[in-house]
Amino acid sequence: MMNGKTTTPKGSPTQQADVPYTSTMEELATALSKTSLLCKNSFLNSEETEIDTIDHNHVNCYSTSCIQNARSVMDSSQYECLQQAIDGLSDPSIAFEEYQNELQMPCIMKLIQKDLSEPYSIYTYRYFIHNWPRLCFLAKHEDQCVGAIVCKLDYHKKIFKRGYIAMLAVDELFRKKKIGTGLVARAVLAMQQDGADEVVLETEITNKAAQKLYENLGFVRDKRLFRYYLNGRDALRLKLWLR
Repeated sequence: MMNGKTTTPKGSPTQQADVPYTSTMEELATALSKTSLLCKNSFLNSEETEIDTIDHNHVNCYSTSCIQNARSVMDSSQYECLQQAIDGLSDPSIAFEEYQNELQMPCIMKLIQKDLSEPYSIYTYRYFIHNWPRLCFLAKHEDQCVGAIVCKLDYHKKIFKRGYIAMLAVDELFRKKKIGTGLVARAVLAMQQDGADEVVLETEITNKAAQKLYENLGFVRDKRLFRYYLNGRDALRLKLWLR
């Protein structure tokens, strides 16, 4: 999955093995308690990461509806994290919008391919975006696309609905503005509104900036995936429980 620098979609043929990142229930409980504390303080006290705000003056009607519907079912600390991402430090020059049509595909591909370690065909983008257009969001500066997130949502093992963040990228010139955080917050709220029970993603184990971004939003480390990427690097699977 794309998380700021390099990634591959879930199901990569290079994935060899996965092991639980938290080996005991006690470690998981500790991680969850730390997550709650991170949620409360991350947007006020943490250093800015490479890919990161969201301008609350540009929250569109759909995102506002997402937030209102999410509040009734999400854990209060999770909602607070996402709300802070939307109401946090703002940049009035950045506007956020949902994917609209095929005409936006070239700018999404151009933006994401800058940071990919593995090439995707246009069919990969179309698979995600055409099937789940409501889960694709863009960040724009004037008429330029400077950030994008691509996700999907379907049933996992025919039991519960799992959201998946497949790609996330922010233009290098527009990083440290929390644009990535804003894109993720919008996508998670959209997936929650569509009935997601959890959201997962993979990121390179060396990509500390992406890990910090997601952990500040409540994600916890779930598994380490050995030799997951074509470049031979390991990945971390991060997970956010919504229900």
